[in-house]
Amino acid sequence: MEGQKRFLVALCAAAAAGLISVIFVLIWVLHYREGLAWDGGLAEFNWHPVLIVTGFIFLQGMAIIVYRLPWTWQFSKLTMKFIHAGLNLLAFILAVIATVAVFDFHNAAKIPNMYSLHSWLGLTAVTLYCLQLVLGVGMYLIPISPVSWRAAFMPVHVYSGLLLFASVIAVALMGITEKLIFGLSNPKYKDSPPEAVFVNVLGVFLVVFGALILWIATRSSWKRPSDQILHTLHTDGEGEDSTKADPALTQPSEENDAEACGEVRRRSNKLDDQAMK
Repeated sequence: MEGQKRFLVALCAAAAAGLISVIFVLIWVLHYREGLAWDGGLAEFNWHPVLIVTGFIFLQGMAIIVYRLPWTWQFSKLTMKFIHAGLNLLAFILAVIATVAVFDFHNAAKIPNMYSLHSWLGLTAVTLYCLQLVLGVGMYLIPISPVSWRAAFMPVHVYSGLLLFASVIAVALMGITEKLIFGLSNPKYKDSPPEAVFVNVLGVFLVVFGALILWIATRSSWKRPSDQILHTLHTDGEGEDSTKADPALTQPSEENDAEACGEVRRRSNKLDDQAMK
């Protein structure tokens, strides 16, 4: 299926860019910097970029598109909600540890905290991400909020999630540039030493990863079908060609999606008539 092939290409490219970013940040701190430790020194600070890239960027990106993976559509929506929330929770925990590492290093080295734009926006992103996580769990995992509230909040939840993801990448780019400017003295950052070029490439991979995740997350033709459509396809689609049984990947327009839903309703009515007979 052409739609599925495009999706798989985008997914593989995003996963590759994300994994390369994680590998690059590890090489950066282990080869060019002082390694990793939890001793209040520069090695403790290095946990900050590693955990931000691994958790706050890579895991958050995967959490955003987890609903789009066709091989997960066999699982219930509730199961996927728990997976989505679990990935986001893990990303938040790693972001908090990364923030603690910076404060510990600054306090040990007698460096002022919260003086740069990077630190302002970074702490704001962590705080808003926590709020997003709490509201998401309260609205969609705890069955107490009215359906109308959940429906009304969903566009806000989706938009704020994508905005936070893009913002985190932007703040990370600010952070690695700031680190290179402060950390490179002989030669300086402006002289393009190997470390500077290497980390600039890391920044490019972060942008590519973010762009691909946002592309996958905003394609309506790759959206998970409703549970009603999935149930109907499972119960009434035996023997049909699989290319006709996947409206989320084969139908590119909202009009065709509506036709697919109409077909589901017609199938359901037909089954009801047969049952009554």
